[in-house]
Amino acid sequence: MLDDNITTSKEIHKRTGKTFYYATRLLPERIRKPTYVLYGFFRIADEVVDQADGLPSEEQYERLESLRAKALGEQRAEDDVLAAFQSLREQTEIRDADVNAFLDAMEQDIETDRYETYEDLEAYMRGSAVAVGNMMLDVMDPDQKETARPHAAALAEAFQLSNFLRDVGEDITDYGRIYLPLETLEQFGASEDDIVRRRASEPFKAAMRAEMARTEDLYRDGVAGIRYLPDDCQLAVLLSAVLYAEHHRQVRSVDFDTIHRDANLGRARKLYLIARTWWHWRKHHDPETTFYAVSAIPEDAPTREHYPESVADNVISASHD
Repeated sequence: MLDDNITTSKEIHKRTGKTFYYATRLLPERIRKPTYVLYGFFRIADEVVDQADGLPSEEQYERLESLRAKALGEQRAEDDVLAAFQSLREQTEIRDADVNAFLDAMEQDIETDRYETYEDLEAYMRGSAVAVGNMMLDVMDPDQKETARPHAAALAEAFQLSNFLRDVGEDITDYGRIYLPLETLEQFGASEDDIVRRRASEPFKAAMRAEMARTEDLYRDGVAGIRYLPDDCQLAVLLSAVLYAEHHRQVRSVDFDTIHRDANLGRARKLYLIARTWWHWRKHHDPETTFYAVSAIPEDAPTREHYPESVADNVISASHD
């Protein structure tokens, strides 16, 4: 990979991936540069469907299919990001199936703006999140890769679900999308109409609690696999988990009303978490111990006393499905 090509991807990552960028800088150079390349590829594909400036769906599909052909090496790449991605694929074990799954999910965003069940959303995330985690894992190439893979998948899903919980208002306002499963909303007496009409009702908040509980179980599973990664990659992945999970603390602080209120992290909070994570890592040098000492996620799954009686059974059930 040429340094000029990597620089373009790095600038995209620095400008648009502010949470993940902090953690990426802690990776060793052999992994950090490929991570910039991966992120650049993911971002330009994502922008086709999220910042298309009113392009008709046919043109969005055409652009994604052109990206697919170049990413898979079927056509010559004419820009820095795709040229770097082609080179990275030649040097690593990144699988065509993961590239295709990711781009299939981007195409799904063109037409699909609701998910009836969690299983439907999970199928989407197999491309939009799990394929991303798989590609990162192939770049890191740990000795116990297949042991690490299901944990990496859980962590990738957790990251994306945290973003969905954080961005409910933004997703409906900017993109017309709802990523909370409709069956979860209905289970608690809410509906998609609450989100469309921007009503942060108590049933909506109960549904948010249930999906947060489910997401936190995924963090527990994902963080348990960090120990299988190369030693010099573990802190960076751990920090990513701490930073993404911190959105849960922010969501709680706005009483689960992310329809109207911002649950993003400020720079000062990120720097505080970086310092605290580093200190505990130096003390324990254990991913799980450090994560539970620093993160917004408790080590144990929720029990009945964490929730009002009216929602307890549903929340606990959702977290263990």
